Amino acid sequence: MAPCAPISGTLTISATHPAFAGHFPGDPLLPGVVLLDLILADAAIAAVGGITRLKFLRPVRPGERIDYTLAHLDSGHITVTAHGAAGPVLRGRLGLAAPAPRFTP
Repeated sequence: MAPCAPISGTLTISATHPAFAGHFPGDPLLPGVVLLDLILADAAIAAVGGITRLKFLRPVRPGERIDYTLAHLDSGHITVTAHGAAGPVLRGRLGLAAPAPRFTP
């Protein structure tokens, strides 16, 4: 499979997102797994087969705008990076369980 154009997008993390209620009172932050799920849902990627490598670089706060990029690799993986105004928030590599429709050449 040939590489395809990267997918980029922007999310604004709602201050009313339910994850903030328990993480953490008085110092709200978005759990990393929720951030990853929001990015994959926004990019319409449903065929993730596993996490090869993923690093969360700093907390994401209510109301923060996050810009992300997903890029397909020939090896059946995608790279993911995300940045906010204060700098990078995550980077990593995910395995695809099956070809994702938006990554089909």
